[in-house]
Amino acid sequence: LPPKGKSTSGCDSADKKAQGPKGGGNAVKVRHILCEKHGKTMEAMEKLKSGMRFSEYSDKARQMGGDLGWMTRGSMVGPFQEAAFALPVSGMDKPVFTDPPVKTKFGYHIIMVEGRK
Repeated sequence: LPPKGKSTSGCDSADKKAQGPKGGGNAVKVRHILCEKHGKTMEAMEKLKSGMRFSEYSDKARQMGGDLGWMTRGSMVGPFQEAAFALPVSGMDKPVFTDPPVKTKFGYHIIMVEGRK
């Protein structure tokens, strides 16, 4: 069995560590897949491009779907925030996600935005 909190795929699609202190400004409703290794992230990217949904990538993903909820400017690490606010709003049926993945101190993220306010 994988260690508690780790998925068998080597990726975690609902890692709350990406959240920092609350900030002000606009908000985006964010989903992501987080992998420690670039190779695993690229594997996830290929699966997404071939039609797999975010919510199907790992055990945790099936429960959370990678949903980080509404996040405001200042509540995310720099590169993640820049990418999240640059993405257009999309849905699970036709997701628009970061390609290439975004690297932060937590690993490599594939990000999609489901809402903006």
